[in-house]
Amino acid sequence: MKKIIILVVGAALAAGTLLSQEAKQPKPKSQKEQEAVMAIFNAADPAARITAADNLLLKFADTEFKVVALQIAAASAQELNDYEKMTIYAERTLEADHKNYASMLMLATGLAQRTREHDLDKEEKLGKADKFAKDALEVLKTAPKPRPDISDEQWEGAKKDFASQAYESMGLVAMVRKKYDDAVAQFTKSIETASTQDPATSVRLGSAYNNLGKYDEAIAVLDKVMADPQLHPTIRQFASQEKLKAVSAKAKK
Repeated sequence: MKKIIILVVGAALAAGTLLSQEAKQPKPKSQKEQEAVMAIFNAADPAARITAADNLLLKFADTEFKVVALQIAAASAQELNDYEKMTIYAERTLEADHKNYASMLMLATGLAQRTREHDLDKEEKLGKADKFAKDALEVLKTAPKPRPDISDEQWEGAKKDFASQAYESMGLVAMVRKKYDDAVAQFTKSIETASTQDPATSVRLGSAYNNLGKYDEAIAVLDKVMADPQLHPTIRQFASQEKLKAVSAKAKK
């Protein structure tokens, strides 16, 4: 999810430099609206971005920046680990733009990560997560560049990372359903698709292999993750714990 936050907020913030450069870009209708828009782009942290987005939407109900503001608010709420607020903003984004793949992916991942085995509505939530991910993949096939100054190469890389997130979400759904073969396939596809590798996906792949009893495969994946000297300490800790499970289980066979 972290990469989705970076892609969404980064692209939206960059859009703020194009307020009067491109005819197809949204435009403010007054100086005060422009100031309200720029307050979002200039906000120092996620909470401030949400406040500024709310302010714009409250004061300028007909703003052409509605989708941008809602999308930034959703991604910022996710960055704050506020799942309920992220869901509200992401759903509002989709109401305004039914092809908003970034919001689909935030919802897909959020649902998959927060659904538990014994939830009474488990299959309903997992079904929604799966559909959001698949819908995002479909939209991405023909999605135009969000800004004309993005090169074709940059856009192809971004689309790969969005698609990678969709496959990872489907892998998370498969894990909750205990369909570990499917989880391995989806996590592997996520890793192979991404233009920028996310080591957390590889740790999830290692966990799926562990659940299948394929301990050698799990150890190989996790060793590769931990070989990165720049690996985030939290991810290293999870990778180490997952490897320990694999080594211990293999010794008992």
